Amino acid sequence: MTQTNDPALGTMPSDDDIDLQRYVAAFRRRAGLFMAVATVVCLIVLALMLGQTPVYTATANLQINTRKEQVIAGPAVLSALDAEAAIVDTEVEVLKSPQLAAGVVDALNLAQDPEFNARLRKSTFAALADRTGRTAIPDREIERQQVIDAVSRRLTVRRVGLTYSMAVGFTSDSPTKAARIANAFAERYLQSQLTAKFDANSQANAFLGARLEDLRRQVETADAAVSLYRIENGLLSAQGATLTEQEISVYNQQLASARAQQAEQDARLRTARSQMAAGSNGDDVGEALTSPVVQNLRAQRAAISIRVADLSVRYGPLHPDMIRARQELADIDAQIQAEIRRVVSNLDAQAQVAQQRAASVQASLNAARGVLADNNAASVRLRELEGEAEAARAIYRAFLDRYRETSAQTGVEQADARIVSRATPPTSQSAPNLMLSLALGLVLGVGVGALAVIVANTMQTGLGGPEDIERKLGLAPIGTIPLASSVAAPEDRDLHPIDLVLQRPLSVFTEAFRALRTSITPIVSVVGEPAGRIVAVTSALPGEGKTTAAVCLTRVAARSGGRILLIDGDPRRRGVTRMLGLDPNAGLAEVLHGAASWRNLLVLDPASGAHVLPLSGAGLSADDLFAAPPMDALLTELRQAFDLIVIDTAPVLVLADARVLAAKADSVLLLARWRKTPARTVAAAVRILNQSGARTLGVTLTQVDVRAQARQDYGHAGYDYQAYRKYYAA
Repeated sequence: MTQTNDPALGTMPSDDDIDLQRYVAAFRRRAGLFMAVATVVCLIVLALMLGQTPVYTATANLQINTRKEQVIAGPAVLSALDAEAAIVDTEVEVLKSPQLAAGVVDALNLAQDPEFNARLRKSTFAALADRTGRTAIPDREIERQQVIDAVSRRLTVRRVGLTYSMAVGFTSDSPTKAARIANAFAERYLQSQLTAKFDANSQANAFLGARLEDLRRQVETADAAVSLYRIENGLLSAQGATLTEQEISVYNQQLASARAQQAEQDARLRTARSQMAAGSNGDDVGEALTSPVVQNLRAQRAAISIRVADLSVRYGPLHPDMIRARQELADIDAQIQAEIRRVVSNLDAQAQVAQQRAASVQASLNAARGVLADNNAASVRLRELEGEAEAARAIYRAFLDRYRETSAQTGVEQADARIVSRATPPTSQSAPNLMLSLALGLVLGVGVGALAVIVANTMQTGLGGPEDIERKLGLAPIGTIPLASSVAAPEDRDLHPIDLVLQRPLSVFTEAFRALRTSITPIVSVVGEPAGRIVAVTSALPGEGKTTAAVCLTRVAARSGGRILLIDGDPRRRGVTRMLGLDPNAGLAEVLHGAASWRNLLVLDPASGAHVLPLSGAGLSADDLFAAPPMDALLTELRQAFDLIVIDTAPVLVLADARVLAAKADSVLLLARWRKTPARTVAAAVRILNQSGARTLGVTLTQVDVRAQARQDYGHAGYDYQAYRKYYAA
């Protein structure tokens, strides 16, 4: 705990700390008020609660379905509820909705039930008003809405713990009616779910049916655009390829065959020519070997050669037959050579034909490729059109499938919840509940009682103790003066306080002034200053015990020894003079006017030995003599003659004389009546004293009821009156 250490104040909690003792003391001071207010409020609440008409509450239980029946394949138009905490809480709010309550009101005709329709609950006055014809018939819609509001107020819906169950309760004057309406809410809730799903299916079917017709026309339009584009751009196809692509494929095959044939013919021609160039007579040319004509001629030559050989043996070379046979052989050889030349020439012709055929096929292929390039350029747009057509068909198929699904789901909708248990008529009333009423009364009583205590303490503007002086005024507390009747013995209660300090010097009352004297005069003399100290005793308002305190303080100081002087400085009331029973012919006024000497006017208090400078009945003149030089001269002389000078001044907020005397005194003791003088009044007095240049020692509380303080202010100022009161002698 943060503390403030000051020799004059002691060790006190700082303003930032919570002083529990102060709050306990404040509560104890208002304990009677708290008990009275709490008791009255509790009784009022009990009377109001127990005076109500008995009502009954019936409860039906619903449960969100965690398992779904899949009768028809495919997702539903209106999806089922997920079994989640937020979903259950949302459905609780749905059960509380005005639309659901309106459905129950209409279904059960609750608008004609007097329990919910205020118009039907006619009092005597209302009946008389009806007879006089002055009762206005309310609007039917407004009346219906009022009935709906009344029914909604009787409805309670809550989630059962952390489960998926919901309890639907309804309160009514009739147990049977309560059960019937609770069940109606549960059934209406399930029916609303089925209705929502049926309406969703119907709307979906209507939308899908209208949309399908549009999609069908879009598909037809897209397909027609594809066909027309194919025809216009020659992109006709068969078996997955266009005609041009098929033509190119055939040309490729023909070109390959022609080139192979050309290569073969060229090879044969080159072989034959190379053989002929090598000196061959053509007999070894492959085509000649396979030529039937050459073969036939060679057969003939072979026969003639045999005959030539035979004639050569038989007749010799010059024989005519021999010559003729050789001539035939030469003719056959010539024919064979001619045939071989024809074969070679034929090979050349075949090679040229094969080359021309390959060139012709290549030209046709090149032309087809050109057409294909044009087709490929046109096919970009074709693919775009085909994509659009396919997309239109896909959307159409999706809508068609969904239309079939939703059509199949119509009539098989299922609610997302079920009734676990229906409400039954309760056997006991739900309100008024005696224990609940008592608990509510106690809570409200304690709350209102505490509020009353807080308000009372807030409205209390007085100072209750030293801690209030520090907290509210920022000044040091200079002791407390108890109320004499609160500390005096029974036999001393008739004594005046100024006599009590003399006759009971060891009493609590006297000790308070002894402590006060010690606080205001810690040093009798200071080096370099006059010996006497002047203390002005004042207060903010009249009636705060200022004069009594000044007299008692003077008497206690005088009994302790020393030269003590008490000056009556209140020219309007002359409190000191009257309290001591003095009636002088001259006093302070005459001294200040120079009409008398103060030494001749001093009155000795025989009971204490103190001297008193009174005020005569004439009082001061209208002139402000306290502020004149004679007053300063008088105080200078008195300082030399007395050790302590106590001046009883007028209240600070009443007369300006108090401010003048306070400024001339060495210190000022400001008195405030315990719990009576407002703190803001004391603060105003302090500001005035500070502005006048006075040195305020602090504030002293007067007329403190010690018994009430001990009973109410637990731990007040660190003292317990019940513990220390027996220490002092009576």
